[in-house]
Amino acid sequence: MPTIDLKYGRNVVPVEYDEERFSVLAAANDAAPLDDRTINEKLDRPIDAEPFEETISPGETVLVVVPDATRASGSAQIVNLLVRRLIANGTRPHEIAIIFATGIHRPVTREEKDEILTPFITQRIRTIDHRASGIANLAVVGETSGGISVSLNGALLDSDHVITIGAVTFHYFAGFTGGRKLICPGLASERTVEATHKLAFDCETLRRREGVGTGLLAGNAVHEAFLEAAKFVKNVFSISTVVNDAGEVTDLFCGDLVASHLAACDAVAAKQTLRIEAKRDLVIVSCGGSPFDVNLIQAHKALDAAAKACTPGGRIILLAECSEGTGRADFIDWFEAENSNALARELCDRYQVNGQTAWNFLSICERFDVEMMTTLDHKTLGKLRVKKADLRDLSETGYILPNGAKVNINASR
Repeated sequence: MPTIDLKYGRNVVPVEYDEERFSVLAAANDAAPLDDRTINEKLDRPIDAEPFEETISPGETVLVVVPDATRASGSAQIVNLLVRRLIANGTRPHEIAIIFATGIHRPVTREEKDEILTPFITQRIRTIDHRASGIANLAVVGETSGGISVSLNGALLDSDHVITIGAVTFHYFAGFTGGRKLICPGLASERTVEATHKLAFDCETLRRREGVGTGLLAGNAVHEAFLEAAKFVKNVFSISTVVNDAGEVTDLFCGDLVASHLAACDAVAAKQTLRIEAKRDLVIVSCGGSPFDVNLIQAHKALDAAAKACTPGGRIILLAECSEGTGRADFIDWFEAENSNALARELCDRYQVNGQTAWNFLSICERFDVEMMTTLDHKTLGKLRVKKADLRDLSETGYILPNGAKVNINASR
């Protein structure tokens, strides 16, 4: 029987399967990484915008926004090219700063900064750590049309120009990652992050709000709020990348914040939407390894994708190392709720961003028999209503998803 190597943290787990009973669901991933020359050519031809060298004058400051360690975006290659081009255009190194769009995630470590940017950049260009709480580094910039107060990192307002860099993949309620998300929630205050994320949940039905979901942008209340918040920042040049399993850039769209991001989303949807005729009784899913399974909050996205391919009451085996545990110390507390409906009511009474993730995780565990291969201990798995995975018993007919965090499943029935 054939064997497939499923990524698990920075390692792989070989899984032997019967070809007559299992199908591998994977998007085509044969695009070659872009070399520096090709990336520079794409940067020279932005969408609905001028090349950034034509709008940035010597003496003006530039803030480069990059994701944190939970996202693979190819930022190291892009930032190195950007910095060289900016300096060649007359911008001096001390006029460039790089900020990490951590949102409410933990700060980026020194080692992670070197990995995200390369030591060459971290030794030469100033970096800024975003903090979502407190007032020292935050500024109120206005309100969305829905009345949400928007507070953003002051560095966005203090800089003459902003260049955002982020990979575009599917997101289970924002539709897609990247683009506007580098600014909100990436560089927003905790209150702004919570208020915009809360739009994903309907407290009357105790379910996900209509129009909110994977691959959805039009009519998606969360996406629209993110975009409104991001538009308070002026002079933004957006770079959206598409990366392969190794984190290498295979495509790039740049220019106007809205237009270039939409072009990237269309490309991702075309290549990474997987259509199946029918759901099956067993789905084995890997998050795609690090950083997609660095913690449970991140790994949950792959579980969400797998649920769309599994028959109700079926079995899902999730491979997620979770080297940093659940992701937040208080995340597991949500699972004290009796069931997902009780958790939903509590969520509506005292909303927190990760409470919504907990609700979705628990609701999936109630509809399916979920097992995990993970470093999480038995006590934690018990609270999650999850069993330890048994990869020796694969008697059902099923699917294997090697990169659950990066695909969208559409099932006919």
